[in-house]
Amino acid sequence: MALVLCAAAGTARAGVTLAALGDSLTQGYGLPQEEGFVPQLEAWLKAQGAEVTVLNAGVSGDTTAGGLSRIGWTLTPEVDGLILALGGNDLLRGIDPAASRANLDAIMTQADAADVPVLLVGLDAPGNYGPEFKAAFDAMYPELAKAHDALYFPNFLKGLSDLPDRGAAMARYMQDDGIHPSAAGVTLIVEAMGPSVLELVDRAGAKGH
Repeated sequence: MALVLCAAAGTARAGVTLAALGDSLTQGYGLPQEEGFVPQLEAWLKAQGAEVTVLNAGVSGDTTAGGLSRIGWTLTPEVDGLILALGGNDLLRGIDPAASRANLDAIMTQADAADVPVLLVGLDAPGNYGPEFKAAFDAMYPELAKAHDALYFPNFLKGLSDLPDRGAAMARYMQDDGIHPSAAGVTLIVEAMGPSVLELVDRAGAKGH
């Protein structure tokens, strides 16, 4: 049965192209190109038997507004699925979560119109902007995923933040700036997120783009 399921999944995953729309976490800031998130993710997916190409649509410093301005030319005809991982720079700038939510909603609406399935990748807001800000920011990701029938992964950094000693893990697997993961950190991030991306690959393949 497992072999049958693997064969079926492999068929669904044949020849799929994903675009990863994000910021510096997606772009691979501070790392050699081959050690960034997108190359490591593509290699992980291929190791699982997926025939997939992942396009790097990450721009360092980008906000949800920046992503919205780029989504039209990111969704080229060859793109079968979208990994949407924005919001970190909105957090750093203290942008109203209502504005971030509206931008993400508009991006997902354009993906829906193009019949491109989405994996929405969230982030956890820190508490320094107050409980109302945190509640609004944290809620927008699962609520938008549900509204658009999108796949949802709760936290880009889940592969690090879920380790037993979070403080030690973050120190070990982050670059010196404390914001961006090291190559080893990216590997853990990809391993945690990978199964959700495989679901996206299957959705994209099933649509026959």
